[in-house]
Amino acid sequence: MNLRSTLEKEKLGHSNFLDWHKNLRIILKQEKKDYALESQVPEEPPSVPKVAHEAWLKLVDDSLDVSCLMLATMIPDLQRDLELFTAFDMIEHLKQMFGQQARTERFETVRALHACKMEETGNVSTHVLKMKIHMDQLERFGSPYPLDLATNIILNSLPKCYDTFIMKYNMNGSDESIYELHGILKTAEKNIPRKIPQVLMIREGQVKKKNQGKDSKGEPQVGKGKGKKSPQNSPPKKKENVA
Repeated sequence: MNLRSTLEKEKLGHSNFLDWHKNLRIILKQEKKDYALESQVPEEPPSVPKVAHEAWLKLVDDSLDVSCLMLATMIPDLQRDLELFTAFDMIEHLKQMFGQQARTERFETVRALHACKMEETGNVSTHVLKMKIHMDQLERFGSPYPLDLATNIILNSLPKCYDTFIMKYNMNGSDESIYELHGILKTAEKNIPRKIPQVLMIREGQVKKKNQGKDSKGEPQVGKGKGKKSPQNSPPKKKENVA
């Protein structure tokens, strides 16, 4: 497989260093050249056996190959600034350049994750998947949450009506992945008692109040023995005695 096309589709710019760096490491790992980003190429050793010299030449060739790949998948502005760097120096310079941006994005992601609180009438599937997106983002930043901590954060974000489920889940000592927990919560959601929203109760009460005093057809009901009598049923007025 030629994975290099992944980098060619989305070149390194000023806002996608983390994704580009991750893809770069995947490609170099497949080509067994990822070590070129880990350490600087040593200087040429003096008068060493042929085997050792050939090994050094391979380090130089691999570093050059990696640096050319990195330059070819950058925007022109970055190419001009980094074209004389080795692969190791290039990646270290990029980390310093985009380090502040990565720290800010990581902080905002952590804040958004811990701010996730599910409403009692919300959908648990949508809620868990939203939190999973934030956790995947933290993994891209190189700061993944351990599974047990990630599970606790998700359970802690659920409303009070899930307290019984949480207690049983912790007592069973379950150790599922986030996707397995997502499936368990979807199944449990069907048996979780929910409160009717107060706004809905008020609206239903208003509808009932408006319908009072009307029959099934919506016509006003005539009270029995109460209220004003209709003109049709009133007794005729007595005529005055003209004489």
